[in-house]
Amino acid sequence: MLKRKKPHRKRTKGDASEPVAYKQRSSVGCIVKHGWREKTGVVTQWKGTVLDQLPVNPSLFLVKYDEFDCVYGIELFKDERVSGLEIQRDKSGRSKILDGDLAELIVGKAVEHVFEKGDGTKNEWRGMVLARAPVMTTWYYITYEKDPVLYMYQLLEDYREGDLRILPDSENKQVLPTEPGEVIESLVGKQVEYVTEDGTTRTGLVIHQVQAKPSVYFIKFDDDFHIYVYDLVKTS
Repeated sequence: MLKRKKPHRKRTKGDASEPVAYKQRSSVGCIVKHGWREKTGVVTQWKGTVLDQLPVNPSLFLVKYDEFDCVYGIELFKDERVSGLEIQRDKSGRSKILDGDLAELIVGKAVEHVFEKGDGTKNEWRGMVLARAPVMTTWYYITYEKDPVLYMYQLLEDYREGDLRILPDSENKQVLPTEPGEVIESLVGKQVEYVTEDGTTRTGLVIHQVQAKPSVYFIKFDDDFHIYVYDLVKTS
């Protein structure tokens, strides 16, 4: 008995029939919503913006989740803890043109960043402004000496309000001095090991080199979804 062929279904944006590879390529700049299975088995709901897809590991995406200040490294299409993934085009117009000179003024600089605690007291955190964030271009990547994790804030607002202070030039020297035209060999794609204070060994991958500070890199450890920031080149 002959069976009738099913009519071809038109493929539309976000269609479930789209190849996974296409969805991955088209996810940067989009809003994502998904469930996340915690260690306890409880599934929590998350919403955020996909900032980047890492060439060194195309399965890995950098995501800024709503209500959280740090950047997460998640394999959105591969991690079994992710469920019910939804991808939506961002229509909020996050990418805005800023004053070029002012926008680049703080990039690569050592800074003191003031945070206000719940009781109204203020703490100063010393850190380094790494770059303007992709997609959400009014935000900046920053990390701190006491907490070397990748964070994102709208630092120009803090700068204008006096809550971000650029440290003197003597404290803003290039982490790894180079001669004009000298090229620093990139460590991106290298596997790394880190021994913690309790003797535990963590393994990870170098996923990004900071353009403003070429000796500084982003690292994604296998057992963690935070992105860590380290100076991997030590000078004598």
